[in-house]
Amino acid sequence: MTQALEVRGPVLPEGEHRRLYVVDGHVTYEPQPDAELVAEGWIVPGLVDAHCHVGLGSGGAVDTDEQERQALADRDAGALLLRDAGSPADTRWIQERDDLPRLVRAGRHLARPKRYLRGYGHEIEPDQLPDYVAREARGGDGWVKLVGDWIDRDAGDLQPLWPREALEAAIGVAHAHGARVTAHVFGEEALVDLLEAGIDCIEHGTGLSLPMIDLMASQGTALVPTVVQLDNFPQYAAAGAAKFPAYSSHMLDLWQRRRETIGAAHEAGVPIYAGTDAGGVLPHGLIAAEVIELARYGMSAEEALGAASWRARAWLGLSATLDEGAEADFVVYDTDPLDDLAILKHPRRVVLRGSVVR
Repeated sequence: MTQALEVRGPVLPEGEHRRLYVVDGHVTYEPQPDAELVAEGWIVPGLVDAHCHVGLGSGGAVDTDEQERQALADRDAGALLLRDAGSPADTRWIQERDDLPRLVRAGRHLARPKRYLRGYGHEIEPDQLPDYVAREARGGDGWVKLVGDWIDRDAGDLQPLWPREALEAAIGVAHAHGARVTAHVFGEEALVDLLEAGIDCIEHGTGLSLPMIDLMASQGTALVPTVVQLDNFPQYAAAGAAKFPAYSSHMLDLWQRRRETIGAAHEAGVPIYAGTDAGGVLPHGLIAAEVIELARYGMSAEEALGAASWRARAWLGLSATLDEGAEADFVVYDTDPLDDLAILKHPRRVVLRGSVVR
């Protein structure tokens, strides 16, 4: 048995001042006489980045050294549980490292030929989708990632990638394998078929209308809006303006009403979780910025932090709060994050699997 650790301070979300002990990787509140005091401050269940891409760079898969740097950047920012929302790299080795975040892998993106970023995903036709979903469900950790829409160069704008029948078959296959399905969607057209086919989560979701939002709320379909990433839409619009003016105008329109759209989903009770979309375009380690930005979209500080901590942990199958016997994954801050979310950028201590890693 390793030496017990002690941390003192208010334990969120309840905020009760406690003496928390760590024994063999788990939380206990039974006094441990020889425990080493390692931190005092506000104690938050380990943060969650519910949409990132460990193993992905701008040109596709990156090597294991870069994968490690990505995972460490997330860990040191307090993100101790990552839902990898699509990666061309085999990152299973990260799950064997006790000093790296817990990783929930979705396998590779599933897209149509020439309808997504080169080198990122499997490029397949609709009749192949159920088989590939089964393959990724068997090889992943309970999630499969679809590309729901992307620019169609012939149409000159965002267009759905999959017909309804292919989606219904594929989502049925995933569920039969015990996996959930999520999809990248920027625009409007792909959403109805995805939602009515029973998808479990939408990424980005800037094209949501009020009827779609109501459907999501009634079904319990989750939304990971990646709000920091949404601020790149003007850049994407500018890059496509010369060749694809309709696409450019569409992306700017989606960006201009992004706060209204995501705010309406929040008001309707759609489950929203924090994800940075790190990897490919954005650097890792941005979970604090994502939480701060979610609060600017209308969430309270408690809602925004919960979307990146206790609620997100429960959604992904881990202990939501630091109760007796929970996994000892938590972050300690000098001041109360619920008073000022900016403190999330400055973790005092990071404890992962019962060890101080920062």
